[in-house]
Amino acid sequence: MSGLFITFEGGEGAGKSTQTRLLHATLVGMGHKVHLTREPGGSPGAEALRELILFSEAPLSQRAQALAHMAARADHLDSLILPALARGEIVICDRFHDSTLVYQGYGLARGDAASLDFIRSLRGLLDCEPDLTLMLDVPPALGAARVAARGGRLDRYEQEETAFHERIAEGFDKVAREAPQRVKRIDARRAPDDVAADILSIVTPYLPS
Repeated sequence: MSGLFITFEGGEGAGKSTQTRLLHATLVGMGHKVHLTREPGGSPGAEALRELILFSEAPLSQRAQALAHMAARADHLDSLILPALARGEIVICDRFHDSTLVYQGYGLARGDAASLDFIRSLRGLLDCEPDLTLMLDVPPALGAARVAARGGRLDRYEQEETAFHERIAEGFDKVAREAPQRVKRIDARRAPDDVAADILSIVTPYLPS
């Protein structure tokens, strides 16, 4: 793959949607061919699975949720991400593998070793990792306040209790410490323009000339 694959990660209310849009607009303005996408979703099949994963009232077991995320990701990869990278283009994705590990493995399964191994085995089968991951850090309480202020329909994970979101923060911290070369942490408590400036400074060395 000759393109550049950038993912954004972080808990609820971290500002990922805002920052992915800002980075996309900046890179397009610089003349790059850029695809902005999200997970779960990003392709017609994956968007259909997104509705099941995030908004269905039917209960799903922990393993079923992980498998549903990976099924959506497989279609997303085959339909959009891998073809774009093969053409040498840039893909910016709001959430990817790290969110599945953190939300299903650390959040729902509370760090259970067998659950983490199950998710990692699925991740290995898909055999695609980002070139760069931008992790937006906000305290869970601030993230919750931002979600409440935003309003709208809450998804399955946004409705979880405070302890769940604290486990999510701890899980992302572990991911960042385990992959410091790929994962770059950004203080997302600040104004969006300040966060965006830091992101661009990190991304610039990775851009194709």
